[in-house]
Amino acid sequence: MVRPSATSNQGRQGGFTYLGLLFAVALAGIVLATTGVVWSTERQREKERELLAIGEEFRRAIGSYYERSPGTVKRYPAKLEDLLKDNRFLGTRRHLRQVYRDPLTGNADWAPIPAPEGGIMGVHSLSTAEPIKQGNFPPRQVEFEGKQSYGEWRFVYRPLVPTAPVGGAAKSTLR
Repeated sequence: MVRPSATSNQGRQGGFTYLGLLFAVALAGIVLATTGVVWSTERQREKERELLAIGEEFRRAIGSYYERSPGTVKRYPAKLEDLLKDNRFLGTRRHLRQVYRDPLTGNADWAPIPAPEGGIMGVHSLSTAEPIKQGNFPPRQVEFEGKQSYGEWRFVYRPLVPTAPVGGAAKSTLR
């Protein structure tokens, strides 16, 4: 009977070790790829949260500028920089600390939304990417549901408009 030599057994074991190593490398690649996708998705969600917060800051600042207009005629800012330094008063008023960068584009460029009577009544991102968040927005942002791009998320200030109810006395509602 012929006995296998020690060198032939080592060759077989080396082949199994090599296959095991290849399997481990492939498994590590799959884990790293999955981790990258999860990380990328989480980063995109973080940018969305930032966009929603910054957009609300713009909406609040535009509302502050509009509501604090001197005199009886309310005006929207002519440009975003007017929110940084409101010279309509004796002392300078600031409605916004800075023109924030769009977290999706990385630039401080925003698309202004013109008001019917002139000025800027809102802003939106210049990003055309599709949002991950498609629903479950707070009441002030419910119109963002189902939008196909971040550019469709429009942060607009609409003043309270008095309406006449059936009973006679006027009440204010958000337009």
